[in-house]
Amino acid sequence: MGQTYALLLHGGAGVLADRSYDPERAHMRELAETGKAMLTRGDSALDVVTEIVRQLEASGLYVAGKGASPNQAGRYELDAAIMDGSSKKAGAVAALTGFISPIKAARCVMEETPHVMLAGRGAERFAGMHELERVISVNDYYTPAAAPDSRAIATGTVGCVALDLSGRLAAATSTGGTLNKLEGRIGDSPIIGAGCWSDGHVAVSCTGQGEYFLRQGTAKDISARMKYAGESLEEAARNAISDVGALGGEGGVIAVDAQGNLAQPFNSPGMKRAAVHADGTITVDVD
Repeated sequence: MGQTYALLLHGGAGVLADRSYDPERAHMRELAETGKAMLTRGDSALDVVTEIVRQLEASGLYVAGKGASPNQAGRYELDAAIMDGSSKKAGAVAALTGFISPIKAARCVMEETPHVMLAGRGAERFAGMHELERVISVNDYYTPAAAPDSRAIATGTVGCVALDLSGRLAAATSTGGTLNKLEGRIGDSPIIGAGCWSDGHVAVSCTGQGEYFLRQGTAKDISARMKYAGESLEEAARNAISDVGALGGEGGVIAVDAQGNLAQPFNSPGMKRAAVHADGTITVDVD
């Protein structure tokens, strides 16, 4: 059994200079404390990332879960993915409507089906069959968290990566998608290897303009750089974001390796994030 644990969570890439992020800072610190407590008592990385992302979704502070915005058709289509590094099992939902926690639905797909992803009406039926909590009133539940954003692809995502005391890694990502997106649009967040990845040596969650992360396979790219090019976690993460930028995309990643090293590079105007370092200290940043 290992003696090292570490955690990173994010509330999305992109911050606005003219507003305070004190509520997000306080909430992310609270979640980092929650994650630290779970890890120190021996909880699995998979359970930790599930719970942290569930709480990020439920807060209404980020463009995911309760804080999601409707698409151009007026529908709330949400995406999420989760991956267990030790088994490489994964689950995802895309364009899910009518349920409180997409990340819980994604984990249910991983554990209760032979599939990796369910989408649209099929995802909704599946979540209903497993009695996941429904949104009773769309107009009353959702409180879109996003402020006006002039970027061509305005974004919002939440995620968490963790290393537990048994040396297991896990990653989870959830999103309401880009703001004012076309009906049926799916970005990188629910795509294993693009917006979410975990294996035996690294766990990654991405945030930003998903179209570019999809084209780069960013989350898996970080793992491949470490495994095949011998790059450190920090080098791999920074180079992967550099490749996203070379295509014209903005965003960032959070990543943790099997030794408890953390990486959190971004090329966007800020990234909301909190870290539990291997020595137990907690840091919270938005820029």
